[in-house]
Order: sequence, then C-alpha cells, then structure tokens
Amino acid sequence: MNARPLTLMAIHAHPDDEATGTGGVLARYAAEGVRTVLVTCTDGRCGDGPGGVKPGEPGHDPVAVAALRRQELEASCEILKVGHLEVLGYADSGMMGWPTNDDPESFWRTPLKVSAGRLAELMLRYQPDVVVTYDENGFYGHPDHIQANRITMAALEMTELQPKVYWTTVPRSGMQRFADVMREFDSNWEEPDPAEDGVDLSELGLPDDQITTWVDTSEFGGQKFDSLAAHASQSENIFFLKMGVERFTELMGMETFVRIQDTTGASVPENDLFAGLR
Repeated sequence: MNARPLTLMAIHAHPDDEATGTGGVLARYAAEGVRTVLVTCTDGRCGDGPGGVKPGEPGHDPVAVAALRRQELEASCEILKVGHLEVLGYADSGMMGWPTNDDPESFWRTPLKVSAGRLAELMLRYQPDVVVTYDENGFYGHPDHIQANRITMAALEMTELQPKVYWTTVPRSGMQRFADVMREFDSNWEEPDPAEDGVDLSELGLPDDQITTWVDTSEFGGQKFDSLAAHASQSENIFFLKMGVERFTELMGMETFVRIQDTTGASVPENDLFAGLR
C-alpha cells in the first residue's frame, strides 16, 4: 500500500492566479483527500495599490502591495483548503513591455537555471502526481505566466519525474458567452483591444476538440468565488466578482486543461486530472 498521498501541484505566477484558473480543482481535490500544493512564483508587487492606484503612480508602494497580497494569498489558500503554499518570492515583472521587466530581481530576468532549480527542489520534496501550469504563451502573453511555464517544464527535466502535466486553457466556444455575460453585468465593459491590450478574446484558449480534460468544479463554485474575493485589493481587475456567486459558478464551474504529459494511458477526453492514477 502506497503511504504517500496523491498530490496535485499547481504552479502560478501571482497571488490571485490560483483562484481564477485552478480554484475549482484545488478545492475539489482537497475535498477528495488529495494533497494540494500551490507554488506562487512572484510577490504581485505590480498589482493595484489602495484605491486602485497603478504601478508608477503616486501612492503606489510596491513593497506594501506585495505584503498585502501575501496576506490575501494566504486567505485564499485557507478558503480553497490548499494543503501547502510555497512562495518563491520573485519580484513581479509586470505586463509585457513594462520597465519592471528589466528589474534584475524580477521573475522574468531571473536565470532559468536558478528559478527552475528552486522549483525542482519542491517537486522532489512533494513528488506530485499531477502538475498544472500555463501554456507556453502564459495564456495571454504575460511574462510571468510564460516564465512559470518555462520553469515548470525545466524543473521536470531536472528531476526526471513523470507526473501527469496539464496546461490551463479555456474553450473557444465559451469566450463569446463570457463577453455577453460581462456586458450584462457591466454596460461599460468592452472587449480588450488587441492593438492596445495585446489580448484578442477570439484567440484565447483552444477549439473545444483540442481540450483534453474537462473537470466539473461547480460544487465548489462558492469556494472559488470566495477565494477570488479574498484578493480584495485587486477587485478592480477581478471583474468576475460583479456577477455574483450563482452566475459566476455557471460561467466558471468547469475548469479545462490540455494534457501534455501522461504515463497512465488514460483515454481523452477525460473528466479527472487523476484519471489513470486511482
């Protein structure tokens, strides 16, 4: 009998990322007795300060923002029943093209061998059966998300571990529904302008038939909603909160992934990250 518990490791860039893409699976698998480990790579200092003040504006104190976001992250983990929180603590790199990208202490500028080596140590300690992170473009091109993908894949090579590995994604079929719901709850909401924001909703995620894994987390929609709400300092950016928990769960109650490494032979599409392991 294997005494080591089944283990899920989710590797995210910033405080609050754990809630958006994986809050449901973290809560669901914790409730099922799986050991859950969250690795947060940066301190989130490029997030909003009090009153929504932005980085570089008067009143934005990066150190104070990072300290507050750490508290919010811990509160979110408590809500999601995350078993182990590991914070790498690199400086938030900000959006692509920001001056903060060039900070030598930023996650983006940290040598891959160094950051991946630290993650590899955590992988060897926890021996995850399932690892979840972003795709190679960090879902929407954020440098810290891209770097989280890079260090995850590099750490796996360093350790030679063979967990099931997943990248988060969304189904293209759901993006128009997402836009419609956002307009319903905020008449001033506008789709991101690809030319200005670098984000094209029609290009996010994947066609439905390329998504390998659909995990129903609707039973845990309340926890996921509350974990996002715990990141109150970033409420201006967490637009999902405007719709209330019931509509939020309708829209966000299915978490979807692409399986990119597997040794179990479990067939796809699958509805469980641990398919073939139990």
